[in-house]
Amino acid sequence: MDERYFPPQSSLGLALRGKCPRCGHGKLYKSYLKLADKCDYCGLDLAKMDSGDGPAVFIILIAGFLIVGGALFVEVSYQPPYWVHGVLWGTLGILIPLLLLQPFKTWLIAQQYKHKAQEGRLDR
Repeated sequence: MDERYFPPQSSLGLALRGKCPRCGHGKLYKSYLKLADKCDYCGLDLAKMDSGDGPAVFIILIAGFLIVGGALFVEVSYQPPYWVHGVLWGTLGILIPLLLLQPFKTWLIAQQYKHKAQEGRLDR
């Protein structure tokens, strides 16, 4: 176990930078959404950390709200041809999840680390 002291990190700051929840320096990901096995700075074991489907659920709700709300507003205000809707909202439907998924996943992992979340178990 590493004996160095690492001050508490801001979950939002970690989410925007994609860094380790313990030290705030090491890379959290080895590819776009694949977690590294351990932090390359402090050695924190990242293999057991899992955000599950939480980030995807948040992103679906946020992207759906933005895209449907935006499409309704544009249709009522400007009444563009349908191809404009397809190009505009189809592009945003791909970009919004891609831009938000990694920060939300990092934020949820940082929250799990901060609150020492564990898998559910029954004590006997």
